[in-house]
Amino acid sequence: MRRERTDAGDAGHEGDAGGAAPVRTGAAGERRERTDAARNRAKILAAAEGIVAAQGVRGLSMAEVAAAAGVGVGTLYRRFGDRSGLAYALIDAREREFQTAFVQGPPPLGPGAEPAERARAFLRALTDRTVEQLDLLLMAETAAPLARFGGAYDAHHAHLSMLIGQARPGVDAAGLADALMAPLAAPLLAHRLRECGVEVERVKAALDDLLSGVIGG
Repeated sequence: MRRERTDAGDAGHEGDAGGAAPVRTGAAGERRERTDAARNRAKILAAAEGIVAAQGVRGLSMAEVAAAAGVGVGTLYRRFGDRSGLAYALIDAREREFQTAFVQGPPPLGPGAEPAERARAFLRALTDRTVEQLDLLLMAETAAPLARFGGAYDAHHAHLSMLIGQARPGVDAAGLADALMAPLAAPLLAHRLRECGVEVERVKAALDDLLSGVIGG
């Protein structure tokens, strides 16, 4: 999968057939170009989110996203590489918001609450975050045998391990964090919610019980 381009080179000039470099107009022009690229990216992601919400991941078409965002298809391919790259960009955008919330947002998810309370809020918020993009995460986590691990999983695991260690010093916080996060693997969660008819609140209540067994309270 190609990584999303982060330069501003795809802002405008979508129809250039000769591959000529865009004319630079100094610092003001560079800033305007970066602003245009950021605006295009926001429009593209908003359009893609709307399509996924209405049609699911299978409805995520580069041509349809481009039309909905009002940009050229070439802009999407230059920035995201392909449909998979666009899907991962949607996941990444939401993940950044989630990590900001549990690292520096208000309590109980963010700093200021007791470790046990933060851990409970974190697991509940992670459940909501997973359900919100379940189809995208299902695709991402099944792309390769170990696709679930690394990146966001490592960040979640480190945060939960820290809270468990603070709440109950001396335990295997890393192992317990893995155990607590296991029920939120996208394939398992999709199976429980869609095939077994389990309600999201039941998943959260079970995680509350598991956490109480781990750290008490």
